[in-house]
Amino acid sequence: MTAMNQPFLSVESLDKTFVLHGQDGLRLEVMRDLSLTLAPGECLVLAGRSGIGKSTLLKMLHGSYRVTGGRLRLHFEDGELDLADLPAHAWHQLRRDVIGYVSQFLRVVPRVPAVEVVMEPLLARGADAAEARGKAEALLARLNLPERLWSLPPGTFSGGEQQRVNIARGFIGEHPLLLLDEPTASLDAANRDVVVELIREAKARGTAMLGIFHDEDVRERVADRLLPLDRHMRARTRLPDTDPQETP
Repeated sequence: MTAMNQPFLSVESLDKTFVLHGQDGLRLEVMRDLSLTLAPGECLVLAGRSGIGKSTLLKMLHGSYRVTGGRLRLHFEDGELDLADLPAHAWHQLRRDVIGYVSQFLRVVPRVPAVEVVMEPLLARGADAAEARGKAEALLARLNLPERLWSLPPGTFSGGEQQRVNIARGFIGEHPLLLLDEPTASLDAANRDVVVELIREAKARGTAMLGIFHDEDVRERVADRLLPLDRHMRARTRLPDTDPQETP
């Protein structure tokens, strides 16, 4: 990690254009000339109207979408890493150790119990299974997921229950950089409060966070800064769900 007053993430003149191969190579520009910095222990919240493309930025930072132009850099004590030029095979380790992501939807292997879904980021790093299970159970309990559900696969859970599993899985790894895409959207007030506390604790231990929060109350409680995106995003139609060029 870098010093708390130095950027951990820097974005410079970032551009994103989708090439729609199913529509005769139509080029759809969705972002132009976006720059930002994010320090350890800081929560930067993306602002702008719904559908403007905030999730697109998070997906570029997580390696799901490729960068068209500009630079995405992580700054470590021993040097920097340019994500725009990162080869596909390097993203697995980066997601395991450095970049966490709480998406809007839980995507897991069917029939895997919820507690094992939450444990997986720690097990991937070689953590002791009993210790990983204890941490997973503590997070699920804190997020008020009934214990009777822990041993069940979350595919049949309600939306709010699935999101609590998703949040626990995202926070358990304590990644240096955490991307939050509407983590509280399907939660009740009590569990929104829990997520706010989890974010504050992560900030205190130096986690850099970039988030999307449409809930104004949550946004005001967690944001150190707001970044309006309107002038960097282009009006667009719905983006394709999948595009072979976009998955490293």
